[in-house]
Amino acid sequence: MGVSVGDKLPEATFMEMTANGPEPRSTGDVFAGKTVALFAVPGAFTPTCSAKHLPGFVDQSEALAAKGVDEIVCTSVNDVFVMGAWGESAGAGSKVRMLADGNGAFAKALGLEMDASGFGMGQRSKRYSMLVKDGVVQELNVEDGGEFKVSSADYLLGQL
Repeated sequence: MGVSVGDKLPEATFMEMTANGPEPRSTGDVFAGKTVALFAVPGAFTPTCSAKHLPGFVDQSEALAAKGVDEIVCTSVNDVFVMGAWGESAGAGSKVRMLADGNGAFAKALGLEMDASGFGMGQRSKRYSMLVKDGVVQELNVEDGGEFKVSSADYLLGQL
C-alpha cells in the first residue's frame, strides 16, 4: 500500500548539492515545521521533466509562496551531482530545492517506485506532486503511466 493523504512521510535521507559539496538531508530536515510542495520526476534531464515539470514549479514559485508554501522540493532517483547540475541548468536557484533520492529509498518507502528498465533507467520514482505540512501529506497527485496532468505546479496551485 502506498502513501495516502493524512500519512506522515517515512524517514529517508536525501543528498543535496551545496557550496560545500554533497550533504545529507533527512526527511525531518526538509519537512518539519514547514509547508512544502514536493514533486518527483522519473529522471533529471528527461524530456517532460525538463521541458514542463521542473520549469512549471520554477515559474509558479512566487504564486505557491503567496498561497502559503514555504519551500518547493524536487526529488528524483538520480545522484546528487546530476540533480545539482539539472537544477543549475534549469535556473532552479533558490526557487526549487533539488534533492537526490539516489538509491530510490524514499520512492520505495512511499510505494511510488516504478520499473523503468524497459527504457534502460532501472528503478525510478513515479511522477507525482504532493503538499506536505509538517511532514504530513495534505494533497497527493500521482500520474498514470507517462502522463503529465495532475502533478503539475498549476494543478497543485489550484488545490491551495
